[in-house]
Amino acid sequence: MAVKGSSTAARVLTVFEAVAAHQPIGVAALARTLELDKSAVQRALVTLAEQGWIQARDDPATRWETAPRILAVLGGSHARAEQRRRTQQVLERLAVDTGETAIFNEPDGPHLVVSQVAESRRPLRMVPRIGARIPAGASATGRVLLPLLTAERRAELLGGQPDDRLRALLEQARERGYAASGEVDAPSMTIAAAVLGPTGHPIGAVAISGPAERMTPHEHPRLAALVCRAAEELSAG
Repeated sequence: MAVKGSSTAARVLTVFEAVAAHQPIGVAALARTLELDKSAVQRALVTLAEQGWIQARDDPATRWETAPRILAVLGGSHARAEQRRRTQQVLERLAVDTGETAIFNEPDGPHLVVSQVAESRRPLRMVPRIGARIPAGASATGRVLLPLLTAERRAELLGGQPDDRLRALLEQARERGYAASGEVDAPSMTIAAAVLGPTGHPIGAVAISGPAERMTPHEHPRLAALVCRAAEELSAG
């Protein structure tokens, strides 16, 4: 059964948009602008003020304007956009340096997903779909992130506890600082390194992916060094 939206919530948002567009503005002017009942507009204004989204201006007649809280929300959105822009720049450079498709993967609830991609310029290349889910246990991304997570979070991403083979692979990835895996999309190969946030917790992984015939074991140390450098650059931000 389809879930219906809330008409009250919609009205509150409509009033908020009108305040932002016409601030400072009084309740009577808002009611005329929106062609809504004055008492309904007043209730919406009180709700918005109680939640810190608007504030009354210090005027003889009460007029409303947006509160500083909106700046914090916009600032967070801007920071996220700036982070994605910077990540894309690092991926583009990594794709050029390695000749392979560069990827940023990140946790999304109980899954790991492809978040950003910079394609290789070579005719034969691997190009994952944005939003595609990545198996935590079989992927290079999972193997570099899982050792840095709590046991509870590891179990959530894996759907259970790791077996002995996977534990050994996770320990190897932790010691090396990167992981390589060709188990997800054979005959491709992926090398990944973890990206850490300001608190030192993993927020995602930088990876490159390409045909296994190019990304041979002999090439892994050189390619891994470039991947780790990109991950460190993003971790510093």
